[in-house]
Amino acid sequence: MSDYVHALIAHVKAKNPSEPEFHQAVEEVAQSLELVLERHPEYRSARILERMVEPERVVMFRVPWVDDQGEIHVNRGFRIQMNSAIGPYKGGLRFHPSVTLGILKFLAFEQVFKNSLTSLPMGGGKGGSDFDPKGKTDNEVMRFCQSFMTELFRHIGPDTDVPAGDIGVGAREIGYLFGQYKRLTREFSGVLTGKGLNWGGSLIRPQATGYGVVYFAEEMLKTKGTSFDGKTVAVSGFGNVAWGAVEKVTQLGGKVVTISGPDGFVHDKDGIRGEKIQYMLEMRASARDRVQDYADKFKVPFFAGKRPWSVKVDVALPCATQNELNGENARELLHNGCMCVCEGANMPTNLEGVKVFQDAHILYSPGKASNAGGVATSGLEMSQNSMRLPWPKEEVDQRLHQIMKTIHKTCLETAEKYGTPGSYVDGANIAGFLKVADAMLDQGLV
Repeated sequence: MSDYVHALIAHVKAKNPSEPEFHQAVEEVAQSLELVLERHPEYRSARILERMVEPERVVMFRVPWVDDQGEIHVNRGFRIQMNSAIGPYKGGLRFHPSVTLGILKFLAFEQVFKNSLTSLPMGGGKGGSDFDPKGKTDNEVMRFCQSFMTELFRHIGPDTDVPAGDIGVGAREIGYLFGQYKRLTREFSGVLTGKGLNWGGSLIRPQATGYGVVYFAEEMLKTKGTSFDGKTVAVSGFGNVAWGAVEKVTQLGGKVVTISGPDGFVHDKDGIRGEKIQYMLEMRASARDRVQDYADKFKVPFFAGKRPWSVKVDVALPCATQNELNGENARELLHNGCMCVCEGANMPTNLEGVKVFQDAHILYSPGKASNAGGVATSGLEMSQNSMRLPWPKEEVDQRLHQIMKTIHKTCLETAEKYGTPGSYVDGANIAGFLKVADAMLDQGLV
């Protein structure tokens, strides 16, 4: 690690204490960018990276709401507007008790690079609240969303900042948020993505991230002369990303044998297909947040408190949450013959796990490249909203597929150009950085 990068990381840690996920995200990117900064001293002299790790704006606010018993609760709301060099801020809202400023800064920082890789004109942002929708009634969720949007609406807009869903924010929450925005602004605009199909949403948006992960992994496998056909696949999570990934892997001839939740994972040796895929939607809608329901219904083994990385598979698709796969898990996957790890969640592999995969020279892709399909399809939804014209499912899917193929090609070509052929980590970080950095140079001190 160069003195410059070492000093930058130390500065970020000192200036942003108690934010380990943000530190981790910056460190991973900064290490890749050493290769660029040596060739392009203009980025260092303009302090581009120092500017990119500092959010353009952080909005933090209280969210008071009333439950069905008349009791008042107060949560904390956030919107991190990280970088708008190439377009309006774009990134999801997360409602989960684990939400903190540091978590959202890491997600917003990753979003900048991810959005850049899509080639669509979108900057990076993220937001959310420590509110937990689980166990709340529809009316309670509605009142919370209305209170949240009553503050957020003044900071967003179709040409300023376009939030979407994330963990804990699905079609129900987007609907309530949009309704309140419309009430406050008297506008029907494309200010949110992930909307209902009958009021401006895009076909395949719910499963787009999962589809995109599999399309990207398919391109990775092609570099080794193979495909998903006949492959055994481990998927973590059971939400929209995992659901889309399971569906697309099955369509391509692979067999998904695991899904997971906060309570553990299930191992279905016969494969998760047909009605089992549809049952994942029922599990999601139940708000029970447990995967044991699947094991009980289909009589398959359930492993309480465990993650699925001990199962012998050819391909692993981590689709749950950050840092769910560590160095020990990575070594176990390698020991069992896993040849490809393609991330569907945001930063699901910790730094030790990433190093294990890279040292073993297996196919490994970071989430900022391989899970960009969700925000890419959000970008397509924005285009449809601007034109007041919906596209058929086939057109959206075709455009998504092409975007993922292009991101894959860009990652490999960039890694080759900067001396680390085959490194999707370096390729994604460098390619994502260059587009944003050049835009920042063009626009001066912004």
